Amino acid sequence: MIPLGKDEIIYLIGEKGTIGIIKVADRTPLFIDTDSEEFALFLEPDDLLVASGFGAGSLMQRALKCVLFNIREIGSPLIVLPRNHPGSKRLKFVLSAGSKVVVRCDITPGTHPEQDVICGMDEFSGLRISATRGGIELTPMIESLKREPF
Repeated sequence: MIPLGKDEIIYLIGEKGTIGIIKVADRTPLFIDTDSEEFALFLEPDDLLVASGFGAGSLMQRALKCVLFNIREIGSPLIVLPRNHPGSKRLKFVLSAGSKVVVRCDITPGTHPEQDVICGMDEFSGLRISATRGGIELTPMIESLKREPF
């Protein structure tokens, strides 16, 4: 287990991608909006908000921290684009929430209301990010990670 407090963010650092992970803490419910409906996702404090960025470096880390802040602290909803939406090609990051998230590189960014998958770069494909009490588990384990205050 990798410890993760509600006042911390963990970045998984890749050559082409970055993943930011925080605890949900007190943000519940999380609203998810599609082109035809809105629904509420009720989460536990140890559940995760995961942002997958299609780029690397400090600028992408700041962008992921910003979007995670907007979701958790401000209460912005997650927006799901319709399949084949032209904006999917221009997304710089996507988000998912829950007790477990699997990174996949064979899905279209931003078009999945299911919160157990997230689009990511090839280097993270198949990675399972699971919430634990007071931390996270990564399967397989990723060695290149960075922890910061959130």
